[in-house]
Amino acid sequence: MLEQDSLQKLAGMQNSVGALQARSVEEQQRLSYWHTLREICQQPSTWVRTAEVMVQSAPKLLRSVQGVSSIVLTGSGSSEYAGDCVRMVLQKELGVNVQAVAGGAILTHGGNALPIGRPALMVSLARSGDSPESVGALALMLKMEPDLRHLVLTCNSQGSLANTFRDDPRVAVITLDDRTNDRSLVMTSSFTNLVLAARFLGLIRDPRRYQAICVGLAGCATALLQTQSDALAHAANAPFRRALFLGSGTRFAAAREAALKMLEMTAGRVTTSCETYLGLRHGPMSAVHDDTLVVCFLSSEARLRAYEVDVLQELAQKGLGLFRVIAGEAIPQDLRGEKDVAIPYERVRDLGDDNLPVLDVVVGQILALFRCLAEGLRPDSPSATGVIQRVVQSFPLHLPNA
Repeated sequence: MLEQDSLQKLAGMQNSVGALQARSVEEQQRLSYWHTLREICQQPSTWVRTAEVMVQSAPKLLRSVQGVSSIVLTGSGSSEYAGDCVRMVLQKELGVNVQAVAGGAILTHGGNALPIGRPALMVSLARSGDSPESVGALALMLKMEPDLRHLVLTCNSQGSLANTFRDDPRVAVITLDDRTNDRSLVMTSSFTNLVLAARFLGLIRDPRRYQAICVGLAGCATALLQTQSDALAHAANAPFRRALFLGSGTRFAAAREAALKMLEMTAGRVTTSCETYLGLRHGPMSAVHDDTLVVCFLSSEARLRAYEVDVLQELAQKGLGLFRVIAGEAIPQDLRGEKDVAIPYERVRDLGDDNLPVLDVVVGQILALFRCLAEGLRPDSPSATGVIQRVVQSFPLHLPNA
């Protein structure tokens, strides 16, 4: 867990966190936010540790990646979105076809769900590694396409995904630090650490740059937590019943995860959606009502930002949405309406959009945490009726005979 003195420092800088941390450990556990608070706030230090783990695993990873024609990043729910956060940058850096495919799609459609191009590497991302899709999809592809290479990235060294296939020479297994194996229902630090673990695949031959990126992001996230938690907590308490998350490219993948966090942590009381900026005009804009919070992950790339600014100005001209939270680098003052909240990212100029999804997701996590509390729910277990659980319940696997 995050060192207590670091959390105390954050609590001293941000009143919203300070009010939560001021309660006794027993009270925090009774109100069921003890795990979630720490798992969100520990992310900067865990990112640095994940970078160390991945660099140490470089020889194993190089054998998995070398000579492949395609890579599929697979997982279920948040784990799928983690792959989506790095898909585009890996494709650019490795020069091979890279796709993010849901574990359920592989389970139902087998090799037809995978990108064309062999030899291929299937990367399975998982927090616990105990969900039925995780083990089922990998077992199916080992049977149906025995020449596929496999890499498991998981936060749980004791999980089924980490142990069932450990002795199979076709499967390489890397487990992250146990702190990343979130104990709360929703994935927070597990998500961002899986993103950064998968991110290394594109920089295997440049580990110094990879570590510099992770350390840089850790510094940015620390600054974000220490300076913007109060603003996000205040925004989370506004009277919205819907939340729309916008992003472009890799930042759209972050919008998908942020929307899921708000949905999960409010037990569906806040209806969420996610969209690309340009996609918003093609129908989804009709759902931006006066009870809608619009969360905008603003690109650092000038050409992309120009498109995004056009859409935000159109929303303002049409008077759509309750207000906006705009997160990104150097947010123009004239882009912010009277009620809008700006969440500036510091020291990100050298990181680029490809590496910023983890910061966007932290913004989404903080919003979801404080909205969960505002709804009178329990962040560590917001689904009071057990509709969703930390690990998806077992279900029958209908596998082919051959």
